[in-house]
Amino acid sequence: MRTSWGSATDRGRVRSVNEDALLAFPPVFLVADGMGGHDAGDVASRLAVEEFAQLAGRPTTSADEVHGCFIRTADRIREALDGRPCGTTVAGVAVTEHEGSAYWLVFNVGDSRVYRWADGQLRQISVDHSVVQEMLDRGEITPDEARNHPERHVLTRALGSGPLPEPDYWLLPAGPHDRLLVCSDGLTGELEDDVIAQVLAELADAQDAAQQLVELAVEAGGHDNVSTVVVDVATSGGGDVHMTLPRAGAGLGAGAWDEMLDGATVPRATTTGSKP
Repeated sequence: MRTSWGSATDRGRVRSVNEDALLAFPPVFLVADGMGGHDAGDVASRLAVEEFAQLAGRPTTSADEVHGCFIRTADRIREALDGRPCGTTVAGVAVTEHEGSAYWLVFNVGDSRVYRWADGQLRQISVDHSVVQEMLDRGEITPDEARNHPERHVLTRALGSGPLPEPDYWLLPAGPHDRLLVCSDGLTGELEDDVIAQVLAELADAQDAAQQLVELAVEAGGHDNVSTVVVDVATSGGGDVHMTLPRAGAGLGAGAWDEMLDGATVPRATTTGSKP
């Protein structure tokens, strides 16, 4: 599976510290958005990148290996920060295999996001773990209301803020013309989906696209740290298989690959964290 990619990050116009961290090296591409302030959120996001970086350089990875990174990161955050209120989101994609074909393993905890640009359409793959997302799922607010809701930064899941990590997983076939975007909410909080889609459609170079998205978010207000990773795929995958793997603690052995589900994962309220 051949990929090209680009990445960019900026602290924005308001924050004094960039609590985002990112990793862009096959087979793993991710963004981590720390919460808890200086010497807390930035430490949490950095620890996530350090753990996932252990997978870098391999041709592929597995759901078990990715899940192990989540567990070790959570343990390190609790140990390093000794009960301080902090944590980090982690969203990303990893190259994996299913029945001999290349697939994307999409993973997420928190409200950083993974999008897929293909066939002229932008689709959000990940599902936010936030109070606002749960309100949207229940039909209590509209998407327009969600963008400015006073609780839009309150998370229902974050890595390091609860007893166990609870990432969601999706398995997607790698299409020959896929473009994937991984980003922190500093991007989606400033730019509408149509603006994001236009940049991904018009800029062929992944680095140019990643940098342009960050610059536009800063120009639009830059109220938060903003980070992007753009990945282009140059291969064809197998059949049209979409899978949601079991939640954390349920086990991710070989049997998980046989359980095919086509519905989006609905977040469940567990521990609640808020990004200041």
